[in-house]
Amino acid sequence: MPKQSFFRDFSPATLVTGFVAVLVGYASSVAIILQAVTAIGVESSQIGAWLVTLGIGMGISTIALSLYYRTPILTAWSTPGIALLATHFPNTSVNEAIGIFIFASTLMLICGITGLFAKLMNYIPPSIAAAMLAGILLRFGLDAFAMLQSNFWLCGIMLLIYLIFRRYFPLYAIISTLAAGIIICIISGNLNLASENITFSMPKFVMPQFSATTLIGVGIPFFIVTMASQNAPGIATLQAAGYPPRTSKLLIWTSLMTIILTPFGGFSICIAAITAAICMGNDVHPDRDKRYIAAVSAGFFYVLAGIFGGAIFYLFNAFPAPFIKILAGLALLGTFTNSLSLAIKNESTRDAAIICFLITASGANLLGISSAFWGLVGGIIAHLIFKKRTVIIS
Repeated sequence: MPKQSFFRDFSPATLVTGFVAVLVGYASSVAIILQAVTAIGVESSQIGAWLVTLGIGMGISTIALSLYYRTPILTAWSTPGIALLATHFPNTSVNEAIGIFIFASTLMLICGITGLFAKLMNYIPPSIAAAMLAGILLRFGLDAFAMLQSNFWLCGIMLLIYLIFRRYFPLYAIISTLAAGIIICIISGNLNLASENITFSMPKFVMPQFSATTLIGVGIPFFIVTMASQNAPGIATLQAAGYPPRTSKLLIWTSLMTIILTPFGGFSICIAAITAAICMGNDVHPDRDKRYIAAVSAGFFYVLAGIFGGAIFYLFNAFPAPFIKILAGLALLGTFTNSLSLAIKNESTRDAAIICFLITASGANLLGISSAFWGLVGGIIAHLIFKKRTVIIS
């Protein structure tokens, strides 16, 4: 596609969608990242530098992959992985943690080169992948409408604006909702960006430390959790939206980038699910082949957030929680509807898809692995059993 086509198809809707995706991604997990890196002993002066590396790394990879494949491909850090490291192995040193990140990324690279992970993902029916995505997004929808109880006027007005524009000007529904929310926050005194000091932190090289016991005891669980809770849902999100997942290639590129950036604090760059789903809705662009522009916009905001990594937590913390949650829920509403519709569309896989949906939505965390992975496992097992039963009956 020529460069002129990109700028011709670029619109305020794709720009704002990219901003919303980054806003939701940071607001939902940056606090966990800050707590985790503190727990493993990262110096306070370098915490911002780690956010610099992560933001710029995710931005460059998102822009490059989305432009190259003309697909809304977003990358993200592994929140489940870093949370596992901090909560289950808090005595791990920074140098050992760097070694663990490199080791886990090397295992992911091997999975990408061998195609093993892609072969496993090919066994997932589209309806099961869609059900898993719907199960993940359900929490965002419930949280959004639950905010009506704590801040009725902010959330109620944002919801009303969304509905009106969704009816008459669907491409500008999220733009208008975002603008209305910001105006209300400013008027009510719930948004104050002027008091925050924006700083720049320079990343520093950290020498990795490797030991067999640490790599086996911590590195392998980190690898499993990241693959199961981050990369698998990310690939499934692409499948559910009807885009070619390109599993092996994406794993190779994200793993290589992580290995390069890890000593500077870029501990994990994976395939995103939730933020990518925001850029895949019908409201982003009427032509699904042009929705990658929203992902490119998100990459730009990732880089911008990375440049100001030293103050990013405080900047995102300036937005009240109800604002973030209602905005995320409404931005994902169309994707949730499409995913749930696809999950129950095929009668032969409907029961298995519902099982996958319910397990995923339950939030059950088993063996340190998120419910999204267990939803896929449960859905596939149910699908195989029901499929076997159908064959026997026929």
